[in-house]
Amino acid sequence: MDAQLIAFIGVAAGMVAMPGADFTVVVRHAVASRHAGVACAVGVAGGLLVHTALAVAGLAALLATVPLLYRTLQIAGGVYVLYLGVRAVRAALRAQPEPSDFAGATASGVGRGLRQGFLTNVLNPKAPVLFLSLLPQFVPDGAAVLPRTLLLAGIVVLLALIWFPAVALLVDRLGRWLRRPRTARAVEGASGGALTVLGATLLAQSPAH
Repeated sequence: MDAQLIAFIGVAAGMVAMPGADFTVVVRHAVASRHAGVACAVGVAGGLLVHTALAVAGLAALLATVPLLYRTLQIAGGVYVLYLGVRAVRAALRAQPEPSDFAGATASGVGRGLRQGFLTNVLNPKAPVLFLSLLPQFVPDGAAVLPRTLLLAGIVVLLALIWFPAVALLVDRLGRWLRRPRTARAVEGASGGALTVLGATLLAQSPAH
């Protein structure tokens, strides 16, 4: 394995593991159930697959050069994350929240987790631009660009498929404590607050990037 590839794995692992909206939404669903958490994690990885595919295809360059398109996606992502955050905070503030308030532990909760994980990640406008600028840095001079970028993109998705399900399973292992009504409401409120701040930050950011 060449040095550049090893360096990329380290950088990509740090990017994937960095706490943010993806991490928060996975934890929130994992508190509901293991299946919902893992489904959300798979959804996040699916969003990353879209971003890396765009970068490999070069389509992400469009976002980098058309400010209006970038800002439109930024607003859509901010609104969606803000919606998730406000919904979670409202659920946490209810005196007797319904089981479905905490993401849902049934088959519908699994579907909701998959959908929310995917949309939370895929609506992040910075991700495709980040990958577009990052991947070329790890293509050696003289190397075939397409196979190399496909390899790098595959590594990112693989790391996500390892990290986020691991987070969901860890949260599930702590489930007996985390699912106590008072603790669950605290986790729901904290995750909702974090998502609300993240969504508001996206909406408040300058169009310039």
